[in-house]
Amino acid sequence: MMKYKVLIIDDDRLLQNSLKNVLSEKYEILIAGSGEKGIELLKGNDVDLILLDIRLPGIDGVETLKKIREIRKDATVIMMTAYEDVKTVITSMKSGATDYLVKPLDIDELDIIMEKALEHLKLKRYVEDLRRHYLKEFAIDDIVAESEGIRTAMNMALKVAKSSDTTILIEGETGTGKEVIARAIHYRSDRLGKPFVSINCGSINKDLIESELFGYEKGTFTGGLQEGKKGKIEAANGGTLLLDEISEMLPSAQVNLLRFLEEKEIYKVGGTEKKSVDVRVIAATNQSLEEAITAGKFRSDLFYRLNVAKIFLPPLRDRKLDIVPLSLMFMNRYNNKFGKRFQGLSAGAEKALTGHQWPGNIRELRNIIERVVLMEDDKEIKSAHLSFLSSHKTTLPATDGNGANLTPTGLSLDQLNKKLIEQALQMAHGNKSKAAKLLGISRPTMIYRLEKYGIHVDND
Repeated sequence: MMKYKVLIIDDDRLLQNSLKNVLSEKYEILIAGSGEKGIELLKGNDVDLILLDIRLPGIDGVETLKKIREIRKDATVIMMTAYEDVKTVITSMKSGATDYLVKPLDIDELDIIMEKALEHLKLKRYVEDLRRHYLKEFAIDDIVAESEGIRTAMNMALKVAKSSDTTILIEGETGTGKEVIARAIHYRSDRLGKPFVSINCGSINKDLIESELFGYEKGTFTGGLQEGKKGKIEAANGGTLLLDEISEMLPSAQVNLLRFLEEKEIYKVGGTEKKSVDVRVIAATNQSLEEAITAGKFRSDLFYRLNVAKIFLPPLRDRKLDIVPLSLMFMNRYNNKFGKRFQGLSAGAEKALTGHQWPGNIRELRNIIERVVLMEDDKEIKSAHLSFLSSHKTTLPATDGNGANLTPTGLSLDQLNKKLIEQALQMAHGNKSKAAKLLGISRPTMIYRLEKYGIHVDND
């Protein structure tokens, strides 16, 4: 078993020798007589723990601690001082010291504090290893974000991950990767190592959604489990709960969900006893919750409680820059899975992929690349391998004299999309929701495209 490496930074030679004699049996010891020498040793060694004297020649212990933090942000540092200088100790703790000891040192106390600090370090490293494992397993580091819309979404996800309990609403069409983003938030938060539980509110019998969320007491249902059942919220205790297709939730379940979000307590169905639960809730929807509120299908107070931080995932057809990198990522993944050796995309294949409208978004692209890599044997993916895409092309509506017509010099799809949006807004008298319905897209997608094309709307 490898010994932990301990760096002692102290100018007292007698203390240096005493600590080395006492600690060398359990730890590998490095010694520096000044802050400058300690920094030098730290740069060339993987040190696990630092014992740092506050009173040092040259730069003092507090300044040395700040420099240590610049080199090793997560270094474990225990301060030592011959004076019970409360202000200096507080400054050290604020600068990131793990603990402190007062000289003359009590060896038993030193041993306990060091073991406690190293146990914390061991746990922290375990969590980081776990984080790397999950990021690799779910390919979260493989998220492609070349286009502006998904870059904005990822930046927002990284920001909200720093908060452990902020409620998040993720909007986007089916297949845009809402669960992937939810997992990215979970695995980059301090809830890593705790459960990530997902429930699709649209795939469960509407009469059973409350018992699935909150659980039920024994004897509540005929045919139910005799001992009762733990709900998804309780199963996610300490971790994250993803409520997918939240727009499909019944009003009665919405009331109880709102109560839980406000009080952090649940009642099981058929029960009277409250149970405290610590869960971060992430809601996802492919529908406009604002429209659902207008239609009387979704509670506005629940919407405002869920909509603390909103992340919009643009559809793949609006992420042209990401299509080829995503295709290559999936190609490499399925090369490994199926033992194939595809090395890239032909120019024709790139044209076919970027020209497709992708109604199924990233999920559709992933399935198509999987199909090609599995079925074909070649050095690169070619347009001929994607001939079946022609049967899935989206038919664009015909335009009249006020619309966009193809000219001898050509017309970009962005120009056409902008023209169609402007027509829809004109027909809907500026109402974004009605215009989105005319185009067969969601309201969030409509708002995203208005911003993308710089279209200003006075009314809504």
